[in-house]
Parts: sequence; C-alpha cells; structure tokens
Amino acid sequence: MRSFARAGQFVFALIFGCAVNSTDAASVWKVSSASGATVYLGGSVHALRKQDYPLPPQYNRALAASSVLALEVDEKAVLESSRNISKSGEYPRNDSLKNHVDPRTYAYLRRIFGLLGVSEEKFARYRPWYLALLLETSGGQGRSLDLGVERYLIGRAHARHEPIVGLESAREHTQVFSGLTERQGEAYLLLEFIPRTQGISNAQTMEAWRRGDADAVAREFHDAFRDFPSLAERLLDDRNRNWIPKIENYLQNRQSCFVVVGAAHLGGPSGLIALLKGRGYTIESL
Repeated sequence: MRSFARAGQFVFALIFGCAVNSTDAASVWKVSSASGATVYLGGSVHALRKQDYPLPPQYNRALAASSVLALEVDEKAVLESSRNISKSGEYPRNDSLKNHVDPRTYAYLRRIFGLLGVSEEKFARYRPWYLALLLETSGGQGRSLDLGVERYLIGRAHARHEPIVGLESAREHTQVFSGLTERQGEAYLLLEFIPRTQGISNAQTMEAWRRGDADAVAREFHDAFRDFPSLAERLLDDRNRNWIPKIENYLQNRQSCFVVVGAAHLGGPSGLIALLKGRGYTIESL
C-alpha cells in the first residue's frame, strides 16, 4: 500500500464517496448571538475528487465574510500531530498487531491486506487505529486530501492573507486516536474495512452533505458505530463539547470566523448546531 507514507502526513476523520451537483443548499450556516455577533459554521468532506468541484458557493461567501478561518487543527498542528500519531501508531520492535487483536480479526486482516498486496510484515507493525487512519486517508476512487474542503479553503485564506487557527492543539488531536483502548482501536479498524469489503456506497451521505442535511450525515456516522458507542462519543461528541467554548469565544469577542469541521460533527442531538442552539444562538442556513 504505497499510500501509507503519504497518508501518515495528514489525519482526518471522515471521507465520503461520490458527488451530487447541486448549489441550491450547502452545509454552511450562520450563527448569530443576541448582541448581533456572527460566526459561520461549515461542514467538511476531507477528501474529494476533481469532479466534486466547484464547491457550493456558500463556502466562498462564508470565507469572504470572515476574518479568520478555524479548522479542527491548524496547518502547523496537523504536521506536528501527524508526526506524533505516526510515532504512537507503530508498535515497538519486539511487538506486533497479532498480540493485540482477536485471532479471528488478525486472520481476516491478513487475508484482506493480502488481497491489497500488503505484506503481513508491513501491516502488522501498526496499531489497529493507525491502520484505520491510513485507510481513511488513502483516498480511492480518485479522492484526495489535497482536493478536500480544508485544502481548498486554506488556499483561499492564504490568498486573502487571512489567519488560520485550530480548535484543537496537536497534542489534543493526537490523543483522540492514541488514547483509544485496544478494543476501540480494533473496532475502529474493522469498521473501516467493512464498507470497503462489502462495497457499501456513501452516495447518500455525500448527497446529504451537499444539500446541508447535517442530521442525516451525523446519523450515518452514529449508525456505523452503533455497536461501539464509546467510539462515536470519543471521535465526535466529546470533541464537539470541547469546541463549543472556543466558538463562543469568537462570538463574544465579535471575531467574524468561519469554523469548518468534519460534516458529521454538525448534526444530531450532540452536534455543534444543536449545542449552539441550546445555548441560545440563532442558526440559519447561509
């Protein structure tokens, strides 16, 4: 799997499949406080294809109306956390994946990786959660992180000389994954493999993202993790709650900011939209 080395440079959570050409709606919202302060909230797909462009115009409008772009992790922290995650994701020399997962899981992985042309010696070096991240960021179907929503907006922000900040530090982002228990890590890896081996399409999820149906996107994610709710809690819900004070700080300081996070973070009862509404903010589609 030649993508292993490249994928280790970036770590993101959600990747969806194909595109729907619609500009009538989008996963972009305006958040307003009673005092009139405003931030914008956008849902990201972290890896896209060339044919997924142009993005809905709401993304450019929100960026143009903002003075700061806030991502899950800023550019420098992404590189630092990627190095930390790569280091944490590899077993010590005298250890291997075989010693930490169910024998049935290991046999299954050996068979699947064999079909992918990846030797046992290579994949067994890595912890299961790290293998899952590598699979998520390996693209496929022409998708690339370089074409993801974040990369597009980063390029636009640079052209505007607009500062880019992160909602998480490199340490916090690393801990999301490196702090998984062995059982959680094994479940995460298997859940990443299931859609690939069963050929499940993400077309409906992608369509929901394009039309701004945040609840549908969040529901798909939570449904996938229904047998392991602690994973969804760690990957989504805990982080959402941690981000709320930072988003509120932008509002309180009247700092116009475009906050862009993985689309699954936005919808549902524990999503950012519901949490902000519950704190009295007005939210409307852009």
